[in-house]
Amino acid sequence: MEFGTKCIHAGLEPDPTTGAVMTPIYQTSTYAQEAPGQHKGYEYARTQNPTRSALERNLAALENGADAICFSSGLAAMDAVLRLLDPGDEVIASNDLYGGTYRQFVRVHERYGITTHFVDMTDPEKVAKKINKKTRLIWIETPTNPMLRLVDIPAVSALAAANKKILVCVDNTFASPYLQNPLNLGAHIVVHSATKYIGGHSDLVLGAVVVKEADLGQQLHFLQNAVGAVPGPQDCFLALRGIKTLHLRVERACKNAKKVAKFLNQHPKVGKVFYPGLKDHPQYELAARQMRYPGAMVSFDLQNDRYDAAVKVMSTTQYFTLAESLGGVESLIGHPASMTHASIPREERLKVGLTDSLIRLSVGVEEVSDLIDDLDQALRNV
Repeated sequence: MEFGTKCIHAGLEPDPTTGAVMTPIYQTSTYAQEAPGQHKGYEYARTQNPTRSALERNLAALENGADAICFSSGLAAMDAVLRLLDPGDEVIASNDLYGGTYRQFVRVHERYGITTHFVDMTDPEKVAKKINKKTRLIWIETPTNPMLRLVDIPAVSALAAANKKILVCVDNTFASPYLQNPLNLGAHIVVHSATKYIGGHSDLVLGAVVVKEADLGQQLHFLQNAVGAVPGPQDCFLALRGIKTLHLRVERACKNAKKVAKFLNQHPKVGKVFYPGLKDHPQYELAARQMRYPGAMVSFDLQNDRYDAAVKVMSTTQYFTLAESLGGVESLIGHPASMTHASIPREERLKVGLTDSLIRLSVGVEEVSDLIDDLDQALRNV
């Protein structure tokens, strides 16, 4: 089954009771039982919900996984993966990643004895040097947020393959299942903030984990039920609706993003442009090899690296809305240093090139000529 067909059909059937083509919203907290333990597969909505089950089947198919487990947010999904570890275990993670991910590693799970080492994963040798007998998880974010660096998933996964105790988890949020399938490239686990491209319409908050092996799925379903960070059926329904156009939305957004990046790369007031689809990107060839398209996220900074100039640009766009999040049909503009990555110390941000004037774009599906004109008039004012 090709990807576009999976988006619409994989794991989904018309409702057996009514024949409804769209999966119904099963808005219920509990289910009738004929006798204790005798039921139709559902007993309590924290444990199972038919709308959520349909979404999980669909997501597992999109990522070519054995199982999928949905959570109330992307960070709740990450938390569940880290609960697979024990005190004293160690994690190797990208040194250029989402601020909320960094915050959870450092300010939440370090308290429970999980140590994280942040390294430049664009060089697999640096990952190899950090692996030791306590390493239990390698956390990859690719493309990274917001610097759009890529990690060679097969190369890093090969490092873990020699040690059966090491899991490889890829945050695939920026790519979406349409652009990249990490389980095919050697990873054991994929995590999504389904709030973003999977939902695609900025109207839900949801997370998902997809696993290569069924036993990992069983462990995560246990945690899903035991901890209880589950999404509601309405959000699951919205995600299913969004997935039906995932391939169409992401392809259009990627084509727009490439044109926007080329425009910015030639603009006299722009400093560096970070986009894996530009030939001067250091990992252009890796993007071409590992991804279907180089994505719809673009970051850039200004020639003078002035924070006030960046604020002026972001405050004067008309079609790029100043807001956190990404992956919706509408274009968004944001300032990572003060918004999505504010929890990372400035000295750490600067090490990876996240300057005070860095601006992140989530390019949507509008007419690209309007988006370019919008950026041009905003840059003209600084």
